Amino acid sequence: MSGKYRYSLWEMTVRLLKIASPVKGALFISTMASIIGNLSQMGLMAFGAGMLLSTAGFDAGGFGRNAAGMGACALLIVICRYTEGVVSHAGAYSLLAYMRIRLFDTIRRIAPARLMDREKGDIMNIAVSDIETVEFFFAHTIGPMFTVIILPCTALVMAFMVSPLYAAVLLPIYILISVVFPLIAVRMGRGVGREYRERLGKLKSQVLESIYGLKDIQIFGYGQKRLETVLNTNRSINKAAHLMTLHRQMVTSAPTFLVYLARIAIVASASYLAARGASDPVGTIIVSFAATASFSSTQSLTMVVSSLLETYAAAERIFILEDTEPAVKEAADPEECGSIERIEFKNVSFRYEGGERDILSGFSLDIGRGEKIGIVGQSGIGKSTVLRLLMRFWEPDSGQILINGKQADKLSLKELRRRIAFLEQDTFIFSGTVAENIALGKPDATMEEIQKAAERAGIHDLISSLPDGYDTPMGSMGGRLSGGERQRVGIARMMLMDPDVIIMDEPTSSLDILNEKGLLVTLKKEFGGKMMIIVSHRPSTLSDCTRIIDLKKGMAFERQVAAC
Repeated sequence: MSGKYRYSLWEMTVRLLKIASPVKGALFISTMASIIGNLSQMGLMAFGAGMLLSTAGFDAGGFGRNAAGMGACALLIVICRYTEGVVSHAGAYSLLAYMRIRLFDTIRRIAPARLMDREKGDIMNIAVSDIETVEFFFAHTIGPMFTVIILPCTALVMAFMVSPLYAAVLLPIYILISVVFPLIAVRMGRGVGREYRERLGKLKSQVLESIYGLKDIQIFGYGQKRLETVLNTNRSINKAAHLMTLHRQMVTSAPTFLVYLARIAIVASASYLAARGASDPVGTIIVSFAATASFSSTQSLTMVVSSLLETYAAAERIFILEDTEPAVKEAADPEECGSIERIEFKNVSFRYEGGERDILSGFSLDIGRGEKIGIVGQSGIGKSTVLRLLMRFWEPDSGQILINGKQADKLSLKELRRRIAFLEQDTFIFSGTVAENIALGKPDATMEEIQKAAERAGIHDLISSLPDGYDTPMGSMGGRLSGGERQRVGIARMMLMDPDVIIMDEPTSSLDILNEKGLLVTLKKEFGGKMMIIVSHRPSTLSDCTRIIDLKKGMAFERQVAAC
């Protein structure tokens, strides 16, 4: 295997076949239909030759028998082509759904640590476009993989029965066109296929970023420059696509030479046999017709090979993502922590992967039930990192994080994140209804529970004024909510979860003074008895904290509360 590829072609083929195992019954039916259909095509040509020879007075089985054989073969071709297309695509589409679910589970498992350096558009391209591309393998490749073996073998047996010389001259041509050439073609074009998929992912990422950042592009007049960036990427895609087209034409054109060479070889062999007095005109013509039909399947394989360039490139990108090891792993036998009464950071050190310095170095902090801790410090000093380590988005490089005296990495991730609610500076609004957005952490919540949570968060009146109330889709409304309204949706989510610990990262950074005051009043009223950790640059946001922790050089230094 080349060092520049993560997987060999054989490894990816085996892995794709394993993925196909849930629909092996459907794929078996479609493969058998492909084999029977192609054999029927050979039979159609052979019976056709026999019918012509019978008409000409040769002993070739009789006109009626050959005509009946042609009719039966024609009917089988139609039935098998239909069956192959319907069944193979039905199986392939169900596998695509399975692969998307599995990939989403992978993304959930490795996020956020392993996705920090990945472009969001590229991940979306893998989840949608690359998986769609892999459909070609399941629907159009498995059948030809078998027919390209069975049809030449059948033709060789027929040729051998007429004359071993025919089999001898056809065998190397079949090996070249069915085995050697496809393998060379795939290996030669694999880099082009991968380059095309990667550049396509880059383009989609740029388009997605441009849509999300359209307001900033307009404000700063960056439109022309951004357009040039997208156009340059598009040109690189066109260049890769051109190379793929050249490769495809070579792959589809070169085997034609071998097909004609096979016909010439049969004619030359027939001439040689005739010169030696061993001619068999009936057998020769039937073999010639059958061999010609058999080459239709081998030529179709070349079309498959040209499309497999993208398929294998897409599969490699999917497998690389799926095989990414998560930065945080669930304990083999996770413990339950129970209601959180105490959190301890003990000499915790942490550096981001590839980073040049420690973000935290010997960080220690002890927090008891009901305490409200404010964390301050310069930008980039590691305040948000403390919260993310507590949520186990990352693991400390050294030191310990204890929950109720138990090591955090021994606890159930699901329970930990159910008992600790995290409110960031910008609450993400999904495209579902208002009710679905609030019930994010408790999907089985009743409408009464959702409304009560919204009332406690101070957003019930706004929701009631919407066209469909709690059933209003947020796809179009999400962008119209103010920062304070979005934060209150986030608070309603926490109300519904009823966590033991509230952690917040710059919860008021996008709010004006009036909205900040209203938000803080709500937090104090609803979460007054909860353990709370707040990261903020605003002293007013930390005004109700019992302790202020100043983060300097990766370590915690306690301030006097009056200083905030």
